[in-house]
Amino acid sequence: MADQSARPRRSVLYMPGSNARALEKAKSIAADTLILDLEDAVAPDAKEEARAQVTSAVAGGGYGKREIVIRVNGLDTPWGAADIEAAVAAGPDAILVPKISSPEDVTRAHEALEKAGAGPELQLWAMMETPLAMLRAEAIAAMSQTTRMSVWVMGTNDIAKELRCAHTPLRLPMITSLGLSMLAARAYGIVMLDGVYNDIKDEDGFKEMCVQGRELGFDGKTLIHPSQVGPCNEIFAPDPEDVAFSRAIIEAFAQPENKGKGVLKVEGRMVELLHEEIARRTVAIAEAIEELEKSA
Repeated sequence: MADQSARPRRSVLYMPGSNARALEKAKSIAADTLILDLEDAVAPDAKEEARAQVTSAVAGGGYGKREIVIRVNGLDTPWGAADIEAAVAAGPDAILVPKISSPEDVTRAHEALEKAGAGPELQLWAMMETPLAMLRAEAIAAMSQTTRMSVWVMGTNDIAKELRCAHTPLRLPMITSLGLSMLAARAYGIVMLDGVYNDIKDEDGFKEMCVQGRELGFDGKTLIHPSQVGPCNEIFAPDPEDVAFSRAIIEAFAQPENKGKGVLKVEGRMVELLHEEIARRTVAIAEAIEELEKSA
């Protein structure tokens, strides 16, 4: 499977699978990624209709270069197996499975995709949203080495519910959960997406949480309303000055006279080879964002 770490996922917007108008509107929203949802956003009596609408929309295309993900119902629900079979046939970029709480859950999800005939590029995404998932984060992350799993989505509403903690602006009650997941994900090269912000009208609070998420190391944020896409794209995009400096670092290490050197001075700052690695990823993401926005 291709490396997923440099693909832009600044804004990852949930769209309810039961709302046909929303699925159509999503084609014009400037989100990097769309999660067409069959789980939380859909009432039990609308599950089968939502499945048909979502898979038809994905198979029909029209979403441009946006990454398309289908969130299925849990493997232990009455709808999970049929969701996966239909979702694989529709051909999204990824399938997001909720309530992953153990390595065995990853294996079950991976095998379900294989059984449904998934092609080699179809990714498995996992919702990290239970106390057991936090306690087993390293073991779950290690499964990325032998399965399709490439991205984790933090289910912060469920984490708050399960911990019986407050969902505060600074998220201190759940900072351990976020930190354990981040450590495990980064140890195994997994992309990390932050949870949602529930108060759509609180624009300042939303921006502050985006900044916090970026500072914690998240690659992007899951969203519940199109109005959140623009600010999220701006905050999670590489800063233009950082991109320019990154290009300078790459150019400096590429000079023949610097071959074999581990430390250089670039624009008055000392940089090491690890900074070149960071610089290459920064430039790759910036260029991918530019290409994505050209096609919007």
